[in-house]
Order: sequence, then C-alpha cells, then structure tokens
Amino acid sequence: MPSIGTTKADISTSQSTGNSVTLTSTGDWTVAGIHDLATKLASMLSAYSQQTIQWDVANIGEIDSAGMMLFLHYHDVLVANNCTVTVEGETENNRQLSELLRENIDQADVQPQKSPSNPFYKLGKLTSDFFSELLLFFTFFGETTTVFVKSLRHPLSIRYGSIVKNIEESGVRAIPIIVVTSFLIGVVITYQGAVQLEKFGANIFIVEMIGISLTRELAPLITAIVVAGRTGSAYTAQLGVMKITEEMDAMRTMGFHPHHFLVIPRILALMIALPLLVFLADIVGIFAGMVISQVHLQLSFSEFFHRLQNVLEVKQVVIGLIKAPFFALLIGIISCFRGFQVEKNTESIGRYTTISVVNAIFLVIACDAIFSVILTEMGI
Repeated sequence: MPSIGTTKADISTSQSTGNSVTLTSTGDWTVAGIHDLATKLASMLSAYSQQTIQWDVANIGEIDSAGMMLFLHYHDVLVANNCTVTVEGETENNRQLSELLRENIDQADVQPQKSPSNPFYKLGKLTSDFFSELLLFFTFFGETTTVFVKSLRHPLSIRYGSIVKNIEESGVRAIPIIVVTSFLIGVVITYQGAVQLEKFGANIFIVEMIGISLTRELAPLITAIVVAGRTGSAYTAQLGVMKITEEMDAMRTMGFHPHHFLVIPRILALMIALPLLVFLADIVGIFAGMVISQVHLQLSFSEFFHRLQNVLEVKQVVIGLIKAPFFALLIGIISCFRGFQVEKNTESIGRYTTISVVNAIFLVIACDAIFSVILTEMGI
C-alpha cells in the first residue's frame, strides 16, 4: 500500500489513429507507490507488438530507482516486441537516472521469444538442453566422486550416523511395500507360467521359471523401480526443500560441503540397503510361487523346495545381488542431482521430483539391459 503523502502509480492507455497507442503514466513511481503496478504492466503491455507507442511520463510525480527500473524493463519489453517507443515529457533528472540504471538492466529478461513452430528450432533446443543437462550431471557426479575419495582418506569424517538413519529410511521402512510387491510378482509369474506349462504336462518346470527369473532379473529390477519411486523421490524433495530454504547456502557459508553432508550418506545408505531388499524380494517371491504351485498345480512344498535346490544355482542369486548396488548408485546420484537442480520456488519441487523418478527408472532398466547383454556374451 502507498504510504502517507504518496500517490499510487498508475498507467492508462488510449488508442490513437492507425497503429499508434498512447500510454500515460501518473502518480509516484516509487517503492511505496508501485505496489501493484508490475502486474498491471505485464498484463497490459504483453499484447503490444509491432506498434508505435507514445509513452507520456510528464504526469509522473516522484520517481526513484525502483520505479525507473520498472519503467526501463517494460520499455525494453516493448522494443523487443518490435514496437517503436517514443518517451514524452521526460525531465532532465529522470533522464540522468535512467542512464545511470540502464547498464543494470538484465537484457536476457526482455529478449523476444523465438517461435516454437519451427521443428528444427525445437529439435535444436532439445538437443542443446540435453547436452547441457548431461554436462551438469557429469560435473555433479565428478564432484561427488571427488568428495567420496577424500572421505575415504579420512574415514572419521564420514557421517556414519547419517548413513544408518538413511538406511532406516530407504531400507527398513521400505520392507512392507517390497514384501507386498514381491509376493504379487511371484503370484503373477506362477499363475501365468502354470497356464502355459499345464498344456504340455510340464508342471514341474514352474520351479525353474520362478527361481531363475525372480532371482536373476525380476526381483532386482522390480525392487529398484519401487525404491526409485519411493526413496528417490524423497531424496529429490528433501534436497529441493533444503535448497529453497537456503540451508545449502548456509552450509557453504559455514564451510560445510553439501555433497559430503547430504549426498554421500544417502548414496551409501541406498547401496547398502538395496541388495538386502533384493534378497528379501527373492525369498518372498519364491515363497509366493510355492504357495500358488501348491494350490494350482498340486506341487507340494517339499517337492518344490527339493527341485529348487537342484535347479537354482548360487550364481543366479549372486548376479541379482551384484546388480543391486549399481541400481542403487544410479537412483541415488540421479535423485540427489535433481534435488540440487530445484529452483527457488515450490512448483519446481514437483517438476524435478517427477523428472528424478522417470530418469532413475529409465536408467535402471537400461543398466539391467546392459548387464543382460554382457553376461550373455560372457556365457554366464
């Protein structure tokens, strides 16, 4: 609200002949007087393009640097929209103030937007953004690796308490959803496999299908996807809120490295917790297969377990467990990277959290495909 003795700043428009428009500014363009003026200017002037603008400022009372910066910004917005702008009634003091402040205008804010209708422009913009993001990611990953190596040289500096806390958050509290998901996956695989195997009288081979597919592929992959959606999103949101509330800036000011205090404990905790969750998923999924085999195929628990001992090699379980730390590293580094990218507004938290989950799930699936190709070529 304007203070006592201050006239509220305002602007009005009138259409002159042809393509000419007259803008008339009134009131005091000061900090106290321009409270609601920026919103009005944004809505009013955005419609003008390729027109002749006569901006009458003779009726402005007082004007300070805030009011002048506002005037200069929207003057440049009109120019960027290919308007011809003529300022009328400007006093010598106002002209000197505008010249003094002119060099402080951020020209990037008033550039005309390029037309998005050109498909080549869209493709080029997407490609440029992709490589920029990739460069930022590798920079973040390199900085995290450097901090981790330094921490290994000074083991006492590692925040073991924070690692244990994050293991509880990402591992222990994820057990219920992992158990339910793994059980349902085991049920689905057994039912679908049983329908096909019954046609050939090969019911007993359901053990191989459940044991190998779960331990080698499905349990690590499904567990990693669930963790990416649950824990990865939480990491991004937590770090994003810390950035908005300037906690990260405060840490840097006090000489604490955010990667050391925020990123390393989260990634290490996830790399420890995920293999344990995968092993739990193996057990629960196989148990679900045993239950459905008993009900649907009349295959007793003892028969199932005996055949499982003969057909399920230890290497199948080990391969699934080896994948888990790599999946955890991808989920952790992507989630923390997106959390550090959050801008200082609440809307960006939701946007980057969504991006984080999508990126993490995609990279987990891609990593699993790479493992499958390499292990197959090696004959494992």
